[in-house]
Amino acid sequence: MDRLSDAAVEQFIAVRRDIHRHPELAFSERRTAALVAAQLGAWGYEVTTGLGGTGVVGQLKRGTSNRTLGLRADMDALPIAEATGAAWASCEHGVMHACGHDGHTAMLLAAAHHLAQHGRFDGTLNLIFQPAEEGGGGALKMMEDGLFQRFPCDAIFAMHNMPGIPQGQLVFRSGPAMASSDYATVTLHGHGGHGAMPHKATDVVVAAASLVMALQTVVSRHVDPLQPAVVTVGAIHAGEANNVIPAEARLEISVRTLDPQVRRSVEQRIRELVQLQAQSFGVRAEIAWRPGYAVLVNDAEQTARALAVARKHFPAEQINPQGPMVSGSEDFAFMLERVPGSYLFIGNGADGEPGACMVHNPAYDFNDLNIAPGAAYWIALVQDLLSPTP
Repeated sequence: MDRLSDAAVEQFIAVRRDIHRHPELAFSERRTAALVAAQLGAWGYEVTTGLGGTGVVGQLKRGTSNRTLGLRADMDALPIAEATGAAWASCEHGVMHACGHDGHTAMLLAAAHHLAQHGRFDGTLNLIFQPAEEGGGGALKMMEDGLFQRFPCDAIFAMHNMPGIPQGQLVFRSGPAMASSDYATVTLHGHGGHGAMPHKATDVVVAAASLVMALQTVVSRHVDPLQPAVVTVGAIHAGEANNVIPAEARLEISVRTLDPQVRRSVEQRIRELVQLQAQSFGVRAEIAWRPGYAVLVNDAEQTARALAVARKHFPAEQINPQGPMVSGSEDFAFMLERVPGSYLFIGNGADGEPGACMVHNPAYDFNDLNIAPGAAYWIALVQDLLSPTP
């Protein structure tokens, strides 16, 4: 297997840390996109910018085959104030790479550099650097801009770091792998009044409290216990004074499922509960439902191919062939609805080890030890799946 030289590893660790110092939120990844485009162009890739706003695609063709392959990395950061204390900590107040997209970009750039210089493959390689994965739906925006019409892919792959897993371990999963995400804002409208005369009001606070408890039955009593699902009420807003019954209350709800049918069923049940609970307390309910990301489903055939590459080039103890489902969400799911492919994890560090801090945490940092194995896996995948015909 081709591996990066020590000098190349240090080069792309420096790239990763540079991106980390200058994090950019969804659809604002101008500096990162310019860095990616400049590097790819210097290495001989045909570069296209501006897809989905700040997305970048680098295309490299070798040989005469009409086979095509896509690899995707995300570039955006999160609105979190960094607390790592690292020398390469964010220079942008309140913004940091708390999910490792700086590392994903650096791993793919490292592989791109090696493949441009030494790659042995026959076909077309499309490297997709995507904006706005963190809730912005950048994958959809790139596809709306004609991503797969302009850069067809027979298969597409992506990789994400995962704290809690030993550093460098490659985790695969065939079938449903990451949850859908949906969000609802429920507004309860009642009749406000004096806290000492509740009989002259319709109390939205009591209705909201009852609704929170009723929503706990959606998963426990409505969903098959063998089907994962999560319903979370993350915020309740109502009133400002202890002797005033407010006229309005608002609840913010998050829903995660790992099956499309369960997703539809959970939405239906939540809508029913909201209306029936409101009626039982004599208040009126409005629901603003916001569909988020789809269930991420890895194609069985492409996952098997991706796993076979790992087994060929990495030791068995570094591979988990069928990891658990993850309740987090990923907009790579939308790309997988359009093109068969697979999404894998690379361990960022087991519990108690460097890199174990969970993502979306102010103390999180991408484990730079993953630059070498992550890039090596991408190189092997490209050269095996687009291997020159004898």
